[in-house]
Amino acid sequence: MRLACVQSNVVFNDPAANVDHAIDHLERLKADGVDLAVFPEAYVTGYCVDSLEDAKKIAISKDHPDLQRLSAAVARLQIGCVVGFAEDRGGELYNSAVLLEPGQTPRYYSKTHLPELGYDNFVRLGEAIPIYETKWGRIGLLICFDLRHPEPMRILALGGADLVVLPTNWPEGAQIASGPMTITRAAENGVFLATCDRVGSENGFTFIGLSKIVSPKGKVLAEAGPDDEVIVADVDLEQARVKRNVIIPGKYELTVLDSRRPELYGRIGH
Repeated sequence: MRLACVQSNVVFNDPAANVDHAIDHLERLKADGVDLAVFPEAYVTGYCVDSLEDAKKIAISKDHPDLQRLSAAVARLQIGCVVGFAEDRGGELYNSAVLLEPGQTPRYYSKTHLPELGYDNFVRLGEAIPIYETKWGRIGLLICFDLRHPEPMRILALGGADLVVLPTNWPEGAQIASGPMTITRAAENGVFLATCDRVGSENGFTFIGLSKIVSPKGKVLAEAGPDDEVIVADVDLEQARVKRNVIIPGKYELTVLDSRRPELYGRIGH
């Protein structure tokens, strides 16, 4: 499959403008043969708020007209899309992302690990880390700070995910996540990982970009700089299903998951 990460600025609290921008990108990416396009965390709504009142102002429901427009564009163009948004779910706030696949109902993930930053100060925790069966392969979604913890990626890998998609808002100071942590998470779990950050400034925070697409062996297949940029990589998801690394056949081989010792890890769950 051909995978793209759209590293972009965001218009704060203007879903219509952001979805217009997303649809423009989807049209161009479809022409370039892209199968799945990833946009940043909270891309539709913006993220940087200082109060519960402001968080409620930017949050939208899953049936918001602009999300419906984006879903219709995905169906029309026959291209997949992952995009983040500040969600209002019956008065409760979540940091969510939606996976839009042509011919399928929208599938959602809500951030399960929260930093003390911006909109995340006012949201509820997501309660599940699902894997979605798609026409391309098995895809897991995480959001930003979820990557800081090894367990979410490991759970997805153990569940058979081929690709993990991570919309993110990495501000200045998060370079370790965009670099070594992204590469390590892909390699230690033997899965493809696509991180899509935003750029620009919003209400006092500046975002660093540095989005990446990384192979199951930790090879950086595509990476962005600090500005608006679209990165694209062709990925063979079958590679993520081979969990044995063969360096020298019969002399130097290792397994990614089978060499684990779960009986020694009991304390991790506490």
